[in-house]
Amino acid sequence: MVKRIVVASNNQHKIEEIKQILQGFEILKASDIVEQFEAEENGRSFCENALIKARALKQFSEFATLADDSGLEVFALDNKPGIYSARYALTGRDEDNVKKLLEELKGVEDRAARFVCCMVIILPDGEILQEEGYVYGSITTQPYGKNGFGYDPVFMPEGYNKTFAQMSSDEKNSISHRRRALEKIYKKLKDFNF
Repeated sequence: MVKRIVVASNNQHKIEEIKQILQGFEILKASDIVEQFEAEENGRSFCENALIKARALKQFSEFATLADDSGLEVFALDNKPGIYSARYALTGRDEDNVKKLLEELKGVEDRAARFVCCMVIILPDGEILQEEGYVYGSITTQPYGKNGFGYDPVFMPEGYNKTFAQMSSDEKNSISHRRRALEKIYKKLKDFNF
């Protein structure tokens, strides 16, 4: 019997990445189950927001439901933008968020940062599994590269001399915070029958 997992997203890039990692599962996107669902992400952490999304979608299906929340934490800025990463500049535009971040880091020497992803899955019986994944690195002084989205042009992962936006999607996905969280979830899922 095929194990189905519904992902609380319709982002095709995210769905494809999840399919690559969760081998042996049938992965459905949110719109396969319900036309649209609303989840007010008002949690105080990435994991709280991921759980809010998973619970909002779970009420429409008996399948396991997977959701994630992720963002950038810059240590010198008290871990900002954090859970507000996507709406940091309040315009909804990636380039405005990046511009605000670089302005706040002007003159700051310690530019250490990390991308965080919290992945939550609610199993058919209601049991909740949750894992986090991280990629550590630093914030550049200006954007580099045209690939990716969000803060990718200013985030240089440890051990690399290029930003996420200068990497191919395969290269970035191989070390991404989402992949690291998903791989931990995948290991746990092998122990469950649903």
